[in-house]
Amino acid sequence: MHVHAAPAGTGANRTTTVLRISLVATLAYVVVTFVAGLRAHSLALLSESGHNVSDFLALLLSFAAVYFQSRPADDSKTFGYQRAGVLAAFINAATLIVISLWIGIEAVHRLSSPVAVQPQLMMLVAAAGVIMNGVIAALLWGVARDVNLRSAFLHMAGDTLSTAAVIAGGAGIVLTGKNWIDPALSLLIAALILWSSVGIVRETLNILLEGTPRDCSIGEIRSGMEAIEGVINVHDLHIWSLGSQSRALACHVTIADIPPSESACILVKLNHLLRDHFHISHTTIQFEHIGCGELEGCVVPPQEMAGSHGHPHGHMH
Repeated sequence: MHVHAAPAGTGANRTTTVLRISLVATLAYVVVTFVAGLRAHSLALLSESGHNVSDFLALLLSFAAVYFQSRPADDSKTFGYQRAGVLAAFINAATLIVISLWIGIEAVHRLSSPVAVQPQLMMLVAAAGVIMNGVIAALLWGVARDVNLRSAFLHMAGDTLSTAAVIAGGAGIVLTGKNWIDPALSLLIAALILWSSVGIVRETLNILLEGTPRDCSIGEIRSGMEAIEGVINVHDLHIWSLGSQSRALACHVTIADIPPSESACILVKLNHLLRDHFHISHTTIQFEHIGCGELEGCVVPPQEMAGSHGHPHGHMH
């Protein structure tokens, strides 16, 4: 028997609006920094423009993912496009790792060979960047309910920190004349971005590889199901994430040899437990009254193996 998750809420409209505003603002800032960099012959500003191009692409990727996630399931995509956001988050986080490593390498190089900068121009353009990136990060934080939007928020929050560091670095250079301040701050920011990005990569990889959600305990869920009256044992239990906010469960449940009409109440109690206590709404539960052993890959807990023989009969699916 199957129980399906409820349809997604209407928050997608607000999310789409926030992403559209963020895309327009980021593109405008890219143009401003590029033009300013050309006029001032500033490599630092041109680099800032290129870095914000990566933010624009990250936001565009998240926007596309939100669109695909809103599409309904069909015969070719029976679970819909829930993992579009997960895939976008993985790509965004992986890109951030590459960027943070590049920043770190460049910072180490500049520590050994300091480069003269134009601190006043740096501070002026970076101030505009802090305001823009900060507003976008705040907007994204308000809608960042899944890993896709969290990765986009991380992109913009990282940019806010990096541009704020440009201001601090520029002020430090004006006061002390020490050009190594800029790469030293860059190293700290790169380390922070790397640490946050690795966490998102691990989370998204676990979802893409259909691993058990990190806050789910297979043992606790099995024990809870087996505590329900009428359940003899639970085996071949699988739990995975469909997206960053929805989970699915499939399992075999051994019960007494009773008619389907009498087993219906057991199914209701099982789904109530899974939905209300473990936040799992999409379930596929197969009833059987004789243990299926290792038939066709069925996974039975070791303690059940000794007494499980024969083939399943009278199951409900």
